[in-house]
Amino acid sequence: MKAMNIIPTCDLSIIIPLLNEADSLHELYERCRIEVNALDLSYEFIFIDDGSTDNSAAIIQELHQQDPHIKLIQFRHNYGKAAGLAIGFEAANGAIVITMDADLQDDPAEIPNLIAKINDGWDLVSGWKKKRKDPLTKRLPSKVFNYVTAKVTGLKIHDANCGLKAYRYEVAKTVYPYLYGELHRYIPVLAHMEGFRVTETVVVHHPRKYGISKYGMWRFFSGFFDLTTVVFLNRYTKRPLHFFGILGLITWATASLIALYFFWVWLNEGALRVRPMLLFAGFLAVIGVQFFSMGLLGEMITRFRQTPHTADYLIKNRLGFTK
Repeated sequence: MKAMNIIPTCDLSIIIPLLNEADSLHELYERCRIEVNALDLSYEFIFIDDGSTDNSAAIIQELHQQDPHIKLIQFRHNYGKAAGLAIGFEAANGAIVITMDADLQDDPAEIPNLIAKINDGWDLVSGWKKKRKDPLTKRLPSKVFNYVTAKVTGLKIHDANCGLKAYRYEVAKTVYPYLYGELHRYIPVLAHMEGFRVTETVVVHHPRKYGISKYGMWRFFSGFFDLTTVVFLNRYTKRPLHFFGILGLITWATASLIALYFFWVWLNEGALRVRPMLLFAGFLAVIGVQFFSMGLLGEMITRFRQTPHTADYLIKNRLGFTK
């Protein structure tokens, strides 16, 4: 998917998706403001409230009254981090876009380092929480997840799911239509597959100061289903018949071999009884037809599909954006 041909209107966009992080917002804003003002750049803060049930949105509105650089997009209910990043990328106007979590585990002091890496010529810089301040129950599955991702995709980074990242404007505008479900954890992979230059840098990671983690163990299992989605999107989105056609050929070939065997039995014995293996061959033949049918339907959908659109998300409030 090609990047949108729109010129950025400021130097830096900082996107912060959040869910029930009212306790951390004032401190997070102050620390980010100090870092950004020291860089002498034009900037915007885009907070994405993903259906918070505390007073997070009210705090952001209060901060907006003090600082017009602050913008808010408030979802009517919880859609997930991928949706928050997608609509944040769509709305961002900065030549460089930085994402970070709102729980103060990501350090705003890393912002200058991330920008410097982008200015060195990289398109996406992913943070690497080398000394991660999380319990072993989160660190160990994350190591397995990142190891498998690197092996399957060929992108050799240690922490694909780190929330602290920097992007060129073109990268943000290219990847956001792909973001739904839980695919935010594969943004570096998606950018790499589109031909952008991706690297990583070690970042400081702090223990959680307020609240509780919004992610459970299940996300590490669902992550591998998402990895399959990413690989399929990269290799077969434009040619789904190649994927389903191979499966169809395999099942047809297996059914044909079984049928030839029973044909040989019929020639030699002169009679042929109904056997489970013969029924299995018929079942495989039907499955082969279905695989080919799915491939052809996928080809037609690919031909006429439209770009995914963030208008699917119900927005309760937009603050700080011009029409």
